[in-house]
Amino acid sequence: MANREVELLAVGAGPSNLALAVALEELAPGLARDSLVIERDQEVSWQKGMLLPEALSQVSFLKDLVTLRNPRSKFSFLNYMHAIGRLDQFVNMGCFVPYRIELAGYLKWTAEQLSQVDVQMGRECARISPVWTNDTLTGWSAEMTDGDTIRSRYLVVGAGRDARIPEPVQGLAPERVIHSTEYLQRITKLRKDFPYRVAVIGGGQSAAELFCAVQNDLPECKPTMVMRSIGLNYYETSKFNNELFYPSFVDEFFVSRPEARKQMLKELHHTNYSGLAPGMMDSLYRSVYLDRLNGRGRLEMITTHDITSARDEGDEIVLELTDWRTGAVRQLRTDLVLLGTGFSQEMPRMVRDIAESIGLEEVSVTRDYRMVIDRPSTAACYLQGVNEATHGIADSLLSILAIRSNDILQDILTHRAAHPENTGPAHIAAAR
Repeated sequence: MANREVELLAVGAGPSNLALAVALEELAPGLARDSLVIERDQEVSWQKGMLLPEALSQVSFLKDLVTLRNPRSKFSFLNYMHAIGRLDQFVNMGCFVPYRIELAGYLKWTAEQLSQVDVQMGRECARISPVWTNDTLTGWSAEMTDGDTIRSRYLVVGAGRDARIPEPVQGLAPERVIHSTEYLQRITKLRKDFPYRVAVIGGGQSAAELFCAVQNDLPECKPTMVMRSIGLNYYETSKFNNELFYPSFVDEFFVSRPEARKQMLKELHHTNYSGLAPGMMDSLYRSVYLDRLNGRGRLEMITTHDITSARDEGDEIVLELTDWRTGAVRQLRTDLVLLGTGFSQEMPRMVRDIAESIGLEEVSVTRDYRMVIDRPSTAACYLQGVNEATHGIADSLLSILAIRSNDILQDILTHRAAHPENTGPAHIAAAR
């Protein structure tokens, strides 16, 4: 496969591109057979760093890859549970939100059920370059880390956002800093009998999960949770707020004025960020309460503090914390830093590199998630999961996957119909 041409290349085999692959198989089998999904990992995985045994999803099982678009699809979460013989048990739980590990299994199963879309694992994309023909963008050339090249007319980027690493800790020894996306893979490599001093950074669900998990994974550790907020808060989860996660709300959000979008995102912040699920909040408070009751002094929480600097000093890390209320500065000496700091709101590096390669000063998309290209083009690039600023708070979540995949697919089909002479790998090959 040193050089291969396909009509559609999707980068990343996460929920977004798997939903698109399902839509392709159900609605456009011809295009499906000329589509390829690549994934850098060796297997389909989802939030593998945080697949903690008791971690629940925050989204209903009905908001899977397909049900809101096609309730009768064989690719539904319920059909997955039936296929593995656990549907009775799941129904008996009486809960709309499955365990995170169940959703991860569902995504892997879905990839295995695809019969027309080609999904290839262990395929990491090093760079993507535009293909030009007489000053017209006619395709994309994706170079793999193994030197192979895949050319396509349509490109769909669904590789997720980059992890957010706070600037003060970026210079620390990497073996002492673990972002939540790598937690399970790396924590298992540490000694269980060592009394690590652990700093957990963040005040949201991920940080709380890290704070609880590390107590079991490193039984002798002493964890300290550091946050800039005045305290931990619940997610705002009223049913009225949840209506703003409907796929239909994307239309309302997209046509709103830019300043109105910013205000809505600000007001909706606690529906998805800087908050804890009720079960996690209660469990966390009980553990802190019992620690105080028993006089152990193992668990500590530091609120209203920013990390203003950090350094490696011998065998330990020294964090400088500044209380934003008083300006007072204190030091926290620790052995390990866990980051529950989420993801950068900046466009991922891959997307920025693509935009730069075609001369775009900024990245913007249409309502149907197509990158706006201000030059003649018969090719297109679509962005999944990175358009919160224009498409609303649900854009990075599972809530809109089924409908978004249909939006993208229908736009591709319309675009192909408008340029039938440029359809197919033969045209891309000719543009070399």
